[in-house]
Amino acid sequence: MTKIWKFFQYGYLIVAVICLIEGIVRWSEEREKAYMFLGAAIFITLVFFFKRHFRKKVEKRNNLNK
Repeated sequence: MTKIWKFFQYGYLIVAVICLIEGIVRWSEEREKAYMFLGAAIFITLVFFFKRHFRKKVEKRNNLNK
């Protein structure tokens, strides 16, 4: 199950990159939407790092219990 989560967590980075690109593209036309996309990219990146840290912490705890 953890192997699936390892691959699934990189989906967050893909979505963050898409939001970043969309924010850059919309910067000159619709600045308000660009801020929204850039904010989403930052938030999603933080979620990625939080989930990765938490997953590693759980794996480390599970390895100590074996």
